[in-house]
Amino acid sequence: MEEKALKELKKELEYEELEIIGVGIGGIAGGGIGGIIGGLRGREIRGRGIGGIRGELKEKLGEDEEFKDELEDLEEELEELEEELKKLEGEIKEIEGGIRGGGNEDGIEEELKEELEDLEEELNGELEKELKVILEEELEELKEELEELNEGLEERNWMMN
Repeated sequence: MEEKALKELKKELEYEELEIIGVGIGGIAGGGIGGIIGGLRGREIRGRGIGGIRGELKEKLGEDEEFKDELEDLEEELEELEEELKKLEGEIKEIEGGIRGGGNEDGIEEELKEELEDLEEELNGELEKELKVILEEELEELKEELEELNEGLEERNWMMN
């Protein structure tokens, strides 16, 4: 029974992590260079907590009018994730209580740590792939802008001669 509960919890956690990555990748795609930097710092999110993230979002996006709607949407998503996190924490505490009663705490804890490390490596790989694609797109756009500027300068020089 405990193993089944652990497997279900693992599936839920994987799903939640993928959702969070989806939100992060969307932020990176929408946020340009600032979003990319935020994506690279994504591992720091755990230490700051939801409140810290919310404050940071208000600070970064709250100044621009065009981002206010996006900020409100992100705050709603953060609140939903916070509620889901509380539910998952409660489930983890229930499972931990069952594990402690069973006496196999060390083995299961080690197994969960290994699975978590594997998931982190996999997620980091996915983030790196997404980041590479985004950076390539940004680079291509910058190259096109540079070409346009050079053409404009060449026309101006030709007209002045």
